[in-house]
Amino acid sequence: MPMILDTTGTDVLADVLDSLKLKGRIFCRCELSAPWAIGFARGNFAHFHVVERGACWLRLRGERDAVALQEGDLLLVAPGHEYQLSDEPTTPPVPLEDVAGSSERGLHAVLRHGGGGTAANLLCGAFEFESPHAQSFLTVLPEWIRVREDERRGNEWLDSTVRFLTRETQQPEIGAATIVTSLIDVLFVEAVRAWLRQQPAEVAGWLGALRDPSIGAALGFIHHAPEKAWTVPSLSKAVGLSRSPFAAKFTALVGQPPMAYLKRWRLQLAATLLRQQPVAVSSVAERVGYESTPAFSRAFTRFSGVSPGRYRYRSAVRGKSRRAIKRAHKGSGR
Repeated sequence: MPMILDTTGTDVLADVLDSLKLKGRIFCRCELSAPWAIGFARGNFAHFHVVERGACWLRLRGERDAVALQEGDLLLVAPGHEYQLSDEPTTPPVPLEDVAGSSERGLHAVLRHGGGGTAANLLCGAFEFESPHAQSFLTVLPEWIRVREDERRGNEWLDSTVRFLTRETQQPEIGAATIVTSLIDVLFVEAVRAWLRQQPAEVAGWLGALRDPSIGAALGFIHHAPEKAWTVPSLSKAVGLSRSPFAAKFTALVGQPPMAYLKRWRLQLAATLLRQQPVAVSSVAERVGYESTPAFSRAFTRFSGVSPGRYRYRSAVRGKSRRAIKRAHKGSGR
């Protein structure tokens, strides 16, 4: 008899995002007036924009057609894309760096730009995945995701998040920075969910697989108990399918065989444990399903390029460096 498990996939998505260390931030609110156009350079961050007032156009570099955005829309742009937002598709863009100059950026920053015509207000921010293993997640996302205003209002969580985020940036109070960081995390997850609901499972990579009852359940088993000695027969039995059809369906939807996914998830989870918890490498190995610490160390080194101990050390050094940069940034008044 199959084991009982929630197959919605939301826990799996939360697990993956947690392991990739999603971090969001606001970089400004834009008060714009026509004619205006801002160019955003290609980078390692995913960007988001909320059209608080008015309307604008999105055009990715190399794309012929522009996309109209209306008041209330939410836009996510995946990392690695150069694009522009403008009052009209034909308005020549000014690079963001030139528009912002040396102006302050962050929760309290307001960027004003344009020629004094029709107004548009945008709330702009970014998402960063601090884990070096984020690419496998990002490759399943499209170049951009737009959640229309009517779709947003039909999603209570997403609509409330956008409204709270707007309020906290317009009228920040004590603790606003912490609240905004949490809201941005919710914003990203809900936007991805909204996009996912519109996609056939077979075209959305492993995210789409979460919506399939049997494969979504199998992913749930792997994420809930990665330390268990899963095999293709035991997973297929747990979800009520025969071995061969299960393996073929899993590979088709997820993009890799069940055991390959299990191994990757175990090592990705191990990386999270090494970054976040001061436990022995042997304990990490046991928690992710390795009976032998040397075997785990060899597998982890092949996965990450460094040994578990070295990975932990580098993560700690990077964390200290980021905190020092943030303290210096605050101390300079920027």
